[in-house]
Amino acid sequence: MALPSQFSLLHSELNDFLFAQIGEEESGAPLSVLSALTRLGADPWAEGARLSDLPRDVAARSLVPTIAMFPAATRSGSDVMKLAERLAALLPQRAVEPATQLVGRGGRWRIGLPKVPSFRVGLFLALLLMAAYWLFAAQ
Repeated sequence: MALPSQFSLLHSELNDFLFAQIGEEESGAPLSVLSALTRLGADPWAEGARLSDLPRDVAARSLVPTIAMFPAATRSGSDVMKLAERLAALLPQRAVEPATQLVGRGGRWRIGLPKVPSFRVGLFLALLLMAAYWLFAAQ
């Protein structure tokens, strides 16, 4: 059985970002975002997913300290920011969660929350109460 696409590292939506070059090793080998994040003890895919959920400018600013930890001989502060912006542009765009969307109705704005079917909530609570009853009745 094949794994779903989100578990396939060969076709990850984060590949462009994770395999982008941010500098060179002392040996002259390219240094990727994946290598840099791994060296810092971060999970590259989790960090990429976290950054994908941020607006592009915030993600770029979040990348600046990581890039600055791996110095290049001729890299200035503005070069670091340009590189961070280029890397942030490689991140996939995430859809805004329904809980954070503003919904306008009749001139009023409210935060739209996802609807939970009341049947499922009621069934869950009923099963929870039955389990608690059986637990206490057995004692």
